[in-house]
Amino acid sequence: MSKPFYVKYEVPKEIVDAAYEALQIASKTGIVRKGTNEATKVVERAQAKLVVIAEDVDPPEVIAHLPLLCEERKIPYVFVPNKIKLGNAVGIDVPAASVVIIKEGDATGLIKEIITRIEQVKRGAQ
Repeated sequence: MSKPFYVKYEVPKEIVDAAYEALQIASKTGIVRKGTNEATKVVERAQAKLVVIAEDVDPPEVIAHLPLLCEERKIPYVFVPNKIKLGNAVGIDVPAASVVIIKEGDATGLIKEIITRIEQVKRGAQ
């Protein structure tokens, strides 16, 4: 299956796994917001440390504005393939189209590493 139009770059599996792990840690020890509306608000206020966006959102227009908004605000974002796993990573039983980390908690080092790797992937994709 091809990627939706809003997915700007291919994310390697190890970065995806690290993103899920960072979300699990940050949801226990830091502050995360779940859902596209919450993510949009946090990004617009420039409070986000990392935005995680699911690739399997239907319809894709629900989430399509988020990568553009992140680019505009210079906030790092990463794509993960599955919205159900994204919801589970932050401890909810429903799918999440996007999740944003506001305070990293114990995941600070892991999030810094993810951001560095994403920048490398983006440079390679252009």
